[in-house]
Amino acid sequence: MSSIVFGLFTLNLPSATLARRFIDSLNRVYMANSWLRIERETKNVQNIIVKQTPAVQSAQPVFSLNVPGVDELFPGFCVGDFAVLYGSYSVTRLTSLLCVRAQLPTQLGGLASNVVFIDGGVTFRLYNVARLAQLHQLNPEKVLGRIFISRAFTAYQLTSLIMERLEETVKACDANVVIISDIAGFFLDPNMAAEEAQLIYRQILSYLRDFAQKHALIVVATYLPHDNSRRNAALQAATLKEASTVLSFTKTQYSRKVALEKHPVYKLGVTELPTENRHLTDFLGAASG
Repeated sequence: MSSIVFGLFTLNLPSATLARRFIDSLNRVYMANSWLRIERETKNVQNIIVKQTPAVQSAQPVFSLNVPGVDELFPGFCVGDFAVLYGSYSVTRLTSLLCVRAQLPTQLGGLASNVVFIDGGVTFRLYNVARLAQLHQLNPEKVLGRIFISRAFTAYQLTSLIMERLEETVKACDANVVIISDIAGFFLDPNMAAEEAQLIYRQILSYLRDFAQKHALIVVATYLPHDNSRRNAALQAATLKEASTVLSFTKTQYSRKVALEKHPVYKLGVTELPTENRHLTDFLGAASG
C-alpha cells in the first residue's frame, strides 16, 4: 500500500503503479490548466491590443487642407500638433482657409470646432474668410461668428494673450484649433532688447508645444518673411526646432511649391502646385509673396 500526500489530504493507494498513474493524471490536469491560463493571457493581450486601437486611430490626420497636390504630401494636422507655416506671405491666406475648414464636420476633414485666432500682425482678412465660407457652402456670418479674434500690438501683449489667457480662452470658446499669425513679428522690434526678445520668445514656443499636447488640440502659427537679420534668423531657427510640423510655401513668378520639412510620421518632400489650381487664388494669391 502506497500513500501520497497531496495538499492537506493523504491518499492511500494499493500499489506503486496506481500511484504513478495518479501522478500522471495530476500532471495532465496541471498541463491542461496551464494551457487554459496561457489562452486566457493571450486573450487578455488581444483585448489590450483592441483597446489600443482608438489611440492609434487618434494619431491619424483629423484636419486636412483639402488642397489638391498638397494633401498627397501632407494628409492633415493631427491632435497635439504645434505646426508652423512659413516662407511666403501667402500663408496668411492659408490661415483664412483653416478658419473655415476647422468648422466643417469631421467627415469632410474638419473638426466641427470653433477657432481662436491670435492676430499678431493684423493679418486677419474678413473678406477672405467670408469668400471661402461661400466656396464651402457655409453661411459666412455664422462662420465669422465662430472665430474668436484677439489682437496684439506689442510683444508683451502677444505674450500675455498666449501664456496668461490662452487656456481660459480656449475653454470659454470651446475651440480645438488655435491660429497665431506672424508669431515672431513683434519680437523683431529694434526697440526691444535682442536678449530679452529671444528669451521670452523661446518661452512662448515651449509653452505652445506643451499646450497643444496637454489639451489635445491643434496650434498653427505663421512665421512671415521679415528683413534678414541675425535676430530673425535666430527666432526662425528656434521656431522650426520647437514645432512638431513644419510646412514651407514658396512662390515665384513661374511656380508655387509646398514642402513638408518636418513631421514625426509623414514622409518629407516637396510638391509643385499646378498654376490652374483654383485653390491658388483662394489662399496663395495672385501677386503677393
